Amino acid sequence: MSNLIQPRTLKGFRDYLPELMIPRERMLETARKVYRSYGFAPIDTPALEYAEILLGKGGAESDRQLYRFRDHGDRDVALRFDLTVPFARFAAEHIGKLGTPFKRYHMGLVWRGENTQHGRYREFMQCDFDTIGTTANAADCETALVIHDLMAALDREFTFGAFEIRINNRLVLNGLLEELGLAEKSKALLIALDKLGKAGADAVAQEMVDKAQVQAEQARSILALAQMEGSNSEILERVEAEFGRNRKSADGVQRLRELLTVAKAAGAADGRIKIDLSIARGLDYYTGTIYETFLQAMPGIGSVCSGGRYDNLASLYTKQVLPGVGASLGLDRFLAALEEMGKVDKTATPAPVIVFCMAMECLGDYQRIARMLRAAGIGVEVYPDAKKIGQQFQYAERRGHRIALIAGPAEFAKGVCNVKDLIAKEQRDNVPEGELVELLRSALGP
Repeated sequence: MSNLIQPRTLKGFRDYLPELMIPRERMLETARKVYRSYGFAPIDTPALEYAEILLGKGGAESDRQLYRFRDHGDRDVALRFDLTVPFARFAAEHIGKLGTPFKRYHMGLVWRGENTQHGRYREFMQCDFDTIGTTANAADCETALVIHDLMAALDREFTFGAFEIRINNRLVLNGLLEELGLAEKSKALLIALDKLGKAGADAVAQEMVDKAQVQAEQARSILALAQMEGSNSEILERVEAEFGRNRKSADGVQRLRELLTVAKAAGAADGRIKIDLSIARGLDYYTGTIYETFLQAMPGIGSVCSGGRYDNLASLYTKQVLPGVGASLGLDRFLAALEEMGKVDKTATPAPVIVFCMAMECLGDYQRIARMLRAAGIGVEVYPDAKKIGQQFQYAERRGHRIALIAGPAEFAKGVCNVKDLIAKEQRDNVPEGELVELLRSALGP
């Protein structure tokens, strides 16, 4: 009987080969640059928290999805289901040292034991940025600008095309529910409304009737608001006309209007920011502006960058008032979309240049040449064995190397190398070592 263990991954989890990890890391670096350009500082928190830190913060659905267990010290613990709740705990613990407002970004894995979906797994990476310690709408406006600049930067890297940032404000929705006398049922109603894009109006209306116990006419009124169409200004004017007497709705409208004004003045209002009153966000802790971002070429994959304002979350851990706002790039969902669109270069390599090994006695020279090029900022791999040159070419092509350097004892004696362009299938012989950096920079581009 064989003692071999079958190699396999858990359902909802996946391995990432270099062909996906290289573009994944490019996305992380792009997000990091954008976040830092706005003044957000990096932090990290443990993957594992006391269960009481996480329970009840995202709603009953999030609680059901927690990976929760008792550790070796018999403590009730759970894996984080997002990065926002641990950040609220972090802020409550450290804000005295950090001061307010505090702007942070955090990139890390989170876990949700949910049914796997298109582009969504049970373990996935979030790339959060948040501002905590201010209720100023300026922070909400800046959040929209960060999302805009992040998506624009990613488009420059991966050319996925048009995107749309859809915004709403929980105050508008809550004001409507107050007008209908349904404020106490807001949680169940907003959870149902958040499914509108996937389930459709009829299914959402039925869920509102069945689970929130509202009248069919009331459900239709909520959906009529959520499905309101028109330009940004037309939608805001209609909400004001119909619900402007409600203080919450009026405040929500004012905040949305200011966000659009600021975005336009900053040069980001290019049709990419759109008011969508059906955006509800299923997590309980959102209280104000909410954001979802969709790729025009892949709307069915859902939002790839979402977030919102949460004014009460940190109050669960401290008496200090610590309102916050932020968003998160869903890295793995975004990567799945790019993969499906054919925008992921699966031949990418961390080192575009490979040095072939023609003779083991030249190993020191191969490493010398490689270190010289690395010092000039060029990634180089040295092949480890003096195998047949055909085998080394096959390896280089499979790994995605763009240029091969070929030299043996005779070439090193003359201080030259042969340079093979593996894409153009062209070779330049006897290139002096002193000219290699300039030649390779020219061939590889920026």
